[in-house]
Amino acid sequence: MSDRPFWNPKTETLPREQLRELQMVKLRRTVAWARARSPHYARTLAGVDPERLRTWDDLQRIPFLTREEWMAGQDATPPYGDLPVTGPERAIRVHTTSGTSGSTPLRALDSRKDWSWAAEMWCYALWGAGVRPHDIGYVAFGYGSFIGFWGLHNALEKLGALTVPGGAQTTPNRVRQIVDFGATVVASTPTYALRLAQEAEALGIDLPSGPVHTLVLSGEPAGSIPETKALIERSWGAKAIDTAGMTEISTIVMFEPRDQPGGCHVIEDHFIEEVVDPSTGREVPYGERGERVCTSFGRSTTPLLRYRTADLVVKVPAATAGNGRTFDLYRGGIIGRVDDMKLVRGTNVYPGAIEAIICGFAGIEEFQVRLEHIDGRDEVILLVECSPTVDDDGWQRLCADLVRELADAHEGLRFLVRRAATDELPRFELKAKRLTDLRAEQQRAALAIKEMA
Repeated sequence: MSDRPFWNPKTETLPREQLRELQMVKLRRTVAWARARSPHYARTLAGVDPERLRTWDDLQRIPFLTREEWMAGQDATPPYGDLPVTGPERAIRVHTTSGTSGSTPLRALDSRKDWSWAAEMWCYALWGAGVRPHDIGYVAFGYGSFIGFWGLHNALEKLGALTVPGGAQTTPNRVRQIVDFGATVVASTPTYALRLAQEAEALGIDLPSGPVHTLVLSGEPAGSIPETKALIERSWGAKAIDTAGMTEISTIVMFEPRDQPGGCHVIEDHFIEEVVDPSTGREVPYGERGERVCTSFGRSTTPLLRYRTADLVVKVPAATAGNGRTFDLYRGGIIGRVDDMKLVRGTNVYPGAIEAIICGFAGIEEFQVRLEHIDGRDEVILLVECSPTVDDDGWQRLCADLVRELADAHEGLRFLVRRAATDELPRFELKAKRLTDLRAEQQRAALAIKEMA
């Protein structure tokens, strides 16, 4: 069993025509189920006949679902809204979004069947990453209500690996546990993987010489940034594997196999993933960037049909992988968010592009980006926290190089780079929030002062 390359050989290698037929069968069943039981879908699917959903083009008969609609339903009929097909009396778990955006967390219910399915999806990813029953998996996660790595934990147990829950404890203690238990696989966000490596260095622990061979990353687009992944792999001496999911479906949608770096396979026997123009909602061709639209067949308690995720991706055909899988790929995984892009003096600024540059510099431990309106002009301020070993001369050289490379990557836009004090900037265990846009608030304050004068 451990020698096979696929978790589910039958479906992962299914010819594309048969895979599409399977998707259509599951789509008809899911639409019928949702329309008959969910108050939300009883309204929005009232004119949709499941039996007429026969081709890919027929997906257009199903209206999009947005996070705003889901949240509006949750606000109108708290706490779970009108999307679930049942109330909490038939569910066994509830999870929420991380709330890093500052908004009210989205709440989602799961049945026992749903929860088993979520673990199965993670098994596709873990097996593809090379995780096997003899491994020892360490889950560096706080186990709160955020969905996070709950499903991965269950999947490690399902495939037979010894599973160590990181729980709510300090970063130094987690590093010590990774060493003490002889972990061979570590799961965390990309940001926290780097934080663990920094702490290990401070403790005098040589991670690259240890037994960890695989890091399973999720929770942030940073796992798809080559520079960030390369930095993580150097810090650990292990292979970093990207995955991506969301609370809205309770599990992952895509995974990067060990033999296919730089691309994440969509688990297409359990999902339909469209890529659309964020402005028009029309599907874009292979190879063009667009927004992910997700339809899930596995979560029965809270069905998800054509959900607009706001994730930016580029889909390419399965044949480009060359590893035997017939599932299509997202080249580079998730490359950003529709709402991440900021316009500064006519130039598009993406957090991922900034991170890719910063991760190419040695000696930088953390950073923050602040967009401010100063003296009538928008500015990008980059706060950089360096290793104590970077002296004043080293900082001056580093600063000059950063300003130059950032300007080159942003049409000449000049960043104001400033050095932060040691431990001044926040560290993150879950999703990192490194960009703050203060411009609107500052402009309002300036206008109020002007009106009072």
